[in-house]
Amino acid sequence: MLIHSASQLLTIQGAPQRGLKLGELCIIPDGAVLIEEDKIVAVGTTRQLQEKYPHETALDVGGKVIMPGFVDPHTHVVWAGDRAAEFELRLQGKTYLEILAAGGGILSTVNATRTASLERLISETRARLNTMFSYGTTTTEAKTGYGLQTAVELRMLQALLALDKEGPIEIAPTFLGAHAIPPEYSDDADKYIHLVTQTMLPVLKEWWAHHAPYHALPFVDIFCETGAFDLQQSRKVLETAKELGFPLKIHADEFENLGGAKLAAELGAASADHLVHTSAEDIDAIANSDTTAVGLPCTPFGLAELDYTPARSILDAGGLLAIATDLNPGTAWCESMQFAIALACRYMRLTPAQAIVAATINAAKAIQRDELIGSIEVGKQADMLILSVSDYRHLGYRFGINLVEKVIKKGRVYIP
Repeated sequence: MLIHSASQLLTIQGAPQRGLKLGELCIIPDGAVLIEEDKIVAVGTTRQLQEKYPHETALDVGGKVIMPGFVDPHTHVVWAGDRAAEFELRLQGKTYLEILAAGGGILSTVNATRTASLERLISETRARLNTMFSYGTTTTEAKTGYGLQTAVELRMLQALLALDKEGPIEIAPTFLGAHAIPPEYSDDADKYIHLVTQTMLPVLKEWWAHHAPYHALPFVDIFCETGAFDLQQSRKVLETAKELGFPLKIHADEFENLGGAKLAAELGAASADHLVHTSAEDIDAIANSDTTAVGLPCTPFGLAELDYTPARSILDAGGLLAIATDLNPGTAWCESMQFAIALACRYMRLTPAQAIVAATINAAKAIQRDELIGSIEVGKQADMLILSVSDYRHLGYRFGINLVEKVIKKGRVYIP
């Protein structure tokens, strides 16, 4: 199929964009793309491709924007229940950490998820994934972490594998067994870390080989934060995971600077996420590594906080920057990467072009899939969006509505 007559074809071709180079959209005016099955086979102007492929089935987009599908590189999309009551408590002045200490927060969702059947997890998660897809997310990372028991964490992974197979949205799974200290280990976090490293991770590797032999190993993540796990505990989990062959991620510096970003850079993690209170030293460490810094602007917005990921400092230092929704039931129930872009423009001080790159090729880099998705180039997977507007800058400028008119996933056209 030849998709043609785009006002702006945002190819975002080339490698992930580092530092002040972020925002190069590589626009082809009056652009066109030829796809065959699930791959992109030609990119150029409408005239060039119509002359070269005159007999192809055609889709005229009528002077609208074509761009790569969004990649959401940090979500907690699989869970059971909700935390609407907790939202009300925060409005009354309770902080995130106060709610967590009182047995709420993550632990509230843990209780609901532990009792949820596989069928319920799949059903509730499918609804959220479908909403994400309708807003233009064609690939998403998805974490476990609301089980905090081996069997429940594996059940969450089983749900994610089933939903990935079902499609259309693709899922990059992450094992987050060290998301919080379970209530049964509240007095001995080190004992729980021992369980994660000595039982959960070896069992996970064996389970994965049996249940997903043709998939790459999932990422292993940890919440390195006050009230969760300290730097030493985080190092132990990530080093153990690395020895077992798992790729790494880390939650770091959401509330305090504990050194998690620097640890991620040292261990070669795919990404370090949140990075709200990251020190200048740790920003330099990230910037001088291949680890992607992932800003999650929906989270401080959801918490009504004033501090956001210091994107300008990361870019000035030469770092790789991506953005994500952090979709989760407690602080950021938001399925829309379009809204994440709008927030990134306002509170992380990105231009629309920078935010779009951070939500596509750089986000793909954060889940180690940038060779396959994140840009519109020959040989890549045909994951694209047709917007309802003629200028890409409406992304970021507008919010609260859906600007995606059509989603193309692996060459198939979907209408939200």
